[in-house]
Amino acid sequence: MDSVDNKPVKKNIFDFSLLRRIFSYASPYKKQFYLSVALAILLAVISPVRPYLIQVTVDKYITNSLIRMVVDITILQIGLLLIETFMQFSFTFITSWLGQAVIKDLRMDVYKKVIRQNLHFFDRTPIGTLTTRTINDIEAINEIFSEGLISIISDLLMILAILVVMLWTDWKLTLISLSVFPILIIATYIFKESVNKAFFKVRNAIAALNAFVQEHLTGMFVVQAFASEKREYKKFRAINYDLRKANIEGIFAYSVFYPVVEIISALSIGLLVWYGSSQVLHYHGSFGVIIGFVLYINMLFRPLRNLADKFNTLQMGMVASERVFKILDSNDFMPDNGKFAPSVMAGSIRFDHVWFAYKDEHYVLKDISFEVNAGDTLAIVGHTGSGKTTIISILNRLYEINKGSIKIDGTDIRDYSLDALRSKIGVVLQDVFLFSGSIMENITLRNENITRQQVEEAAKLIDMHDFIMRLPGGYDFNVMERGGMLSMGQRQLISFIRALLYDPSILILDEATSSIDTESEQLIQQATDKLIHNRTAIVIAHRLSTINKANQIIVLDKGEIKESGTHESLLEKQGFYYRLYNMQFKKIEEEA
Repeated sequence: MDSVDNKPVKKNIFDFSLLRRIFSYASPYKKQFYLSVALAILLAVISPVRPYLIQVTVDKYITNSLIRMVVDITILQIGLLLIETFMQFSFTFITSWLGQAVIKDLRMDVYKKVIRQNLHFFDRTPIGTLTTRTINDIEAINEIFSEGLISIISDLLMILAILVVMLWTDWKLTLISLSVFPILIIATYIFKESVNKAFFKVRNAIAALNAFVQEHLTGMFVVQAFASEKREYKKFRAINYDLRKANIEGIFAYSVFYPVVEIISALSIGLLVWYGSSQVLHYHGSFGVIIGFVLYINMLFRPLRNLADKFNTLQMGMVASERVFKILDSNDFMPDNGKFAPSVMAGSIRFDHVWFAYKDEHYVLKDISFEVNAGDTLAIVGHTGSGKTTIISILNRLYEINKGSIKIDGTDIRDYSLDALRSKIGVVLQDVFLFSGSIMENITLRNENITRQQVEEAAKLIDMHDFIMRLPGGYDFNVMERGGMLSMGQRQLISFIRALLYDPSILILDEATSSIDTESEQLIQQATDKLIHNRTAIVIAHRLSTINKANQIIVLDKGEIKESGTHESLLEKQGFYYRLYNMQFKKIEEEA
C-alpha cells in the first residue's frame, strides 16, 4: 500500500482483471447495467438523426417551398429531441444509481474487512489513510460507472456513428473538415498526461491531509499543552499548500485544453465552410450538407472534448480501486478457524513458552510461561515497556503469537472461535475509549439484547447509578467524542459497568489510578474488587492493595519473567520485585 500512496504509480487503464473485479460488484444490478449499455447504443444511433433531418429539410423542403413538410419535419425534430433528452436523462440517472449501489456494497465490504484486521495493520497504517481509502477512493470508483467506462463507450459509439454518417454523406468534405484532428489528438494526449500527474499529487496530498488532521485533532490536548499550535499550524499549512498546488496544476491543464479544443473546432468549421462554399458555388454541393456538417462537427467535438477527461476519470478510478482492493486482499487479519465455542468457561489460563514480536524477530515477549487457576488473580508488575500490556493483548488474540501456546481451560486459544473467545474475556484498559453517543450506548455497545434495567443494576453494583442519574438526561447523557464530557475516572467506571454487564469469565484489568482524584480512586478500587470476585483476573498492578490480594505475581523486565510468587515470598527473596517495590509501591503506600 505504501508504494501506491507515496509514488505516482501509473495504472494501465484497461487492466481487464481489475475492471472485471470492479464490475463483479454490479452483478446484483444486472438489469440496470444492461439497460445503461442499451441506452448508450441507442443514444449513439439517434444522435446523427437530427442533423441529417435538418440537412434534408434545407435541401428538399425549404428550397422547394414545401412549407407543410417543413412543419411536419419540425414536429418530428421536436419529438426526437424529447426522446433523446429522456434517454440522456435515463442514461445519466441509471449509471449514477449503479455507481452508488456498487460503492455502497464495496464500502460495506471494506469496512467489514477493516474491523477484522489484525492490530498489526493499524499499527502500520495511519487512520487518516484508511479514512481516505474508505471514503475518497471508493467515491472515485463510483465515477468508473457514472463518468467512466460506460460513459466512454457511449461517447465512442456516438463519435463512430457521426463519422459513419458524415463519410456516407460526403467523404471528401469529411476528410477536409477533420484534417485538424491530429492536432486535437496531440493536445488531448498532453492534457491527459498533465491531469493524470496532477491527480496523483492531489490524491497523495488528500491522504496526507486526512492523516494529519485526524491525528492532530485526536491529540489536540498534547498540542495545546505543549504550546505547539504554531509549529503544527506550519506543518498543516505546508500540506495544505501541496494540495492547493496540485489542484492548480490540474486547473491550469483544463484552462489551456478547453480553449485549444475550441480553436481546433473553429478551424474545422472554417475548413468546412471554405470547401463546402466552393462546392456550392460550382454546383457540386448543397447548403443542407454544409449546415448538417456544422452540426455534426459540433456534436463530434463535444464528446471528444470530454473524452480525455473521462479517460483520466477512469484511470483515477482504477488507481483508487487498486488501493481499495489491496485492503480487501490484505492477509493481515486474525484467522478465525477455531470452532470451539463453549457456553461456560471456567477461566484457567496457561502460557507455555510464548514468544511474541510486533515486527520480524524483535521479540518483546521471550519464553513466557505461567499458569493461572480458574478464579485466581494474577498481578503483573514491571517497568514501562517490560511487556505487561502485550501479555493482555495476545490473550484475547488481538495479536498472534510467534512461538509457544496459550491455553484456556486446557484448549489452545486458536481452537476457539474469535467471538466465543473474546465474549468470555472482559477488558478494562487504563486509556478508556468511549464513542460519541449516550452513556447507555457506550455501556451496551448498542447491543439491543441488553435492557436498561440490566444496565441500571450493573451501575448500582459499583455505585455509579446515582452519579449517572445526576447528569442531564441520565443514561441518555451524550458523552461526546472519546467521552470528553466525563473525567478519566468516570470514563473508567463506565467501562467497569460495561465489563460487569457482559459478565466475562476472565477479566483483564489495567488498573491505573495515578491520574484520578481520591474519590474516583476509591470507587474504582471498590469496582475492581466486585469485578474480580469469583473471576479469573489478570491485573496490570499499579496499586499495592491489588498486589496483596493477588494469588500470584509475575515480575516482567524487557519481555522476560524475572520472578514469580506471592507478595510475601517475593519480598523475602529481596530480588527484582523487592527493589521494584521499594522504588514504586512503597512510595505509593506511604503517600496513601
